[in-house]
Amino acid sequence: MRIASLTLLCLALAVIPASAQVLYSNGPINGTTDAWTINFGYVVSDTFTLSAAATTGTIQFGVWEFPGDVMSTVDYTVSSTENGAGVGATANVSDKFISSNQYGYDIDQITFTSGSFALAAGTYWLNLYNATVPSGDPVYWDENSGPSSASESAVGTIPSEAFTINGSSSSGTTPEPSSIMLFGSGILGLAGVLRRKLF
Repeated sequence: MRIASLTLLCLALAVIPASAQVLYSNGPINGTTDAWTINFGYVVSDTFTLSAAATTGTIQFGVWEFPGDVMSTVDYTVSSTENGAGVGATANVSDKFISSNQYGYDIDQITFTSGSFALAAGTYWLNLYNATVPSGDPVYWDENSGPSSASESAVGTIPSEAFTINGSSSSGTTPEPSSIMLFGSGILGLAGVLRRKLF
């Protein structure tokens, strides 16, 4: 029984590096500077760059909402141009309250599953629009002035917004040396236990 448990533990540790990872982060939610409307016909677009081919998983971003509002859906695309058509859909979201800011808005973290679509290494635009809350109020994407370029469909160039794209990267599927060493030491330990039992 102990041998089987050790073997399973070693195999589980070997799989850990292949799990979901942050593909791109534009920085944390700010919640105090400004925010841009992502409903009522407005589209806000931010760039992100992938250093290797990747498959998307979830997208998180920060919003300002009127007190008590809980966002239910948002339309998104990933495209080669700002405000552009591309891969995307209407996504059901989870809305997590973080705090209230000095202007009386709720600052929330929004998370949705983007579906598993593959992207080659390069620069893309994340476009958010048609956000919905049951009250019909405006929803604003939090501005954090991260490293990406950004634009708003009515204004043009703006400071960028808070978001993170998670998924799996082709460069992240190779186990790290420390994981390989951990796996190897587990196998050696297992061999020692077997040797003791056999002799």
